[in-house]
Amino acid sequence: MIRHIVFFTATDENVDEVRAGLSLLTANPHASVLEIGTNVKTDQLGTDIDLVVYGEFENEAALAAYKAHPIYQQSIDAVRPIREVRIAADYDSDRAVKMPLR
Repeated sequence: MIRHIVFFTATDENVDEVRAGLSLLTANPHASVLEIGTNVKTDQLGTDIDLVVYGEFENEAALAAYKAHPIYQQSIDAVRPIREVRIAADYDSDRAVKMPLR
């Protein structure tokens, strides 16, 4: 499974509009799981991030189909002009180091 995590920052006046643009992604049919979250900013060392996109995909092909879907481009068109920072990472959770079961 591929996990796709994207962090966004936005100005106070744009954060709701960025969230709305990211929420378009929830209609994209290629994700197994897709969440748009607001950072609750409880980490005392890192409160810079405002919004998070978290997605799970069966494989790299599903992630590629998600990114090729027209809804993905609609979200980019809505969000890119008004967001500040975007940081993304994709990883294969089947190859990730995992905490042992107790």
